[in-house]
Amino acid sequence: MDTAPATDQRPPHIPADRVYDVDMYALDGIEEGYHEAWKRVQKPGVPDMIWTPRTGGHWIATSGDAVREIYADPSRFSSENIWLPKEAGEKYEMVPTRMDPPEHTPYRKALDKGLSLAQIRHVEDRVRVIATELVAEMAPRGQCEFSADYARVFPVRVFMALADLPMEDVPYLSRLAVQMTRPEGNTPEEQAATLEAGNKGFFAYVDPIIRARRGKSGDDMITIMVNSEVNGQPIDHDKALGLISLLLLAGLDTVVNFLSFMMIYLARHPELVAELRSDELKLKRSAEEMFRRFPVVSEARMVAKDQVFRGVELKHGDMILLPTALHGLDDRENADPFKVDLDRRPISHSTFGGGPHRCAGLHLARMEAIVTLEEWFKLIPEFSLADGAAPIYHSGIVAAVDNVPLVWTPKS
Repeated sequence: MDTAPATDQRPPHIPADRVYDVDMYALDGIEEGYHEAWKRVQKPGVPDMIWTPRTGGHWIATSGDAVREIYADPSRFSSENIWLPKEAGEKYEMVPTRMDPPEHTPYRKALDKGLSLAQIRHVEDRVRVIATELVAEMAPRGQCEFSADYARVFPVRVFMALADLPMEDVPYLSRLAVQMTRPEGNTPEEQAATLEAGNKGFFAYVDPIIRARRGKSGDDMITIMVNSEVNGQPIDHDKALGLISLLLLAGLDTVVNFLSFMMIYLARHPELVAELRSDELKLKRSAEEMFRRFPVVSEARMVAKDQVFRGVELKHGDMILLPTALHGLDDRENADPFKVDLDRRPISHSTFGGGPHRCAGLHLARMEAIVTLEEWFKLIPEFSLADGAAPIYHSGIVAAVDNVPLVWTPKS
């Protein structure tokens, strides 16, 4: 990250000394790691709020404390637009992430019905069977490409089973998810067109599914949600389109990428693997620290009204990027933040967002992480990255990593 010169793109209220050259879709140093690249932005002397001319021009909250405060206060920092560039966010139509309270609240309750802790505990056995089958198939081979063979398969199979959707639809839906979370394009307008195509693709896919499950009594997540009431009335069809599309987007692109980041670290730290294997309770409690260490989301908020915040003047309509990596990896929030410390207390992070929009799928995400470790260690207790491994990192609204070759000695 370099201090950027003042440009014609800089609005008059942006101080020249707050302008830095940061591209959220092409982070400097990302070849060394996604989280390492964001941490470069948080170097000493960088203020809590900086502005970049990239991606249409926007603020970036660089401290954990600032990220947390912005997430927590929708009266000052609205979810009316949460995507960058801003032009792309204006094409984003999913519910209830673009709403603020009180409008947001009843739709969030509908989302929570299908993802409650009780509902997730009810399906744990089904989730474990999927993990067991995948690991058992890989274990005798002594090697895998974890990203392709497990991370992009396990949470997707879990999600499609819980939503009662066919696995053959996954490649198409995954392409739509990438269009939205890492939209291609050289200009904000081109990125907006890519995101809009992904959004419309989701809507077209879920439309007949919603119509078919209205009035039904199934126990899958989609049926539960589309038959929920909002303010005492059946949920409107257009709102159901946004709600179920959001469910698919989140289910197909977040835990998928988190798992690969986690396993890269474990492959490089056999002492941590041994510690997790030796203590069942510690393993179950490890999920929170893992999510603190490996956040993948960088969404935005729109300034709701003119105000002064962290020493800078914000104007209504300004956009602020909230890289969750810069909360979990802030030394002021978590000592030695790059270390996975199973005894860390308290654990400070915004990996699941915060405030009224705190991630509804957090219970499922935690359970998937724990089940993965439990079932993996049963059959593959020791493993490492293959010689010469060079993971490929991608930044965006949701970060990703490919090429994660793992090797181990198969059990006789």
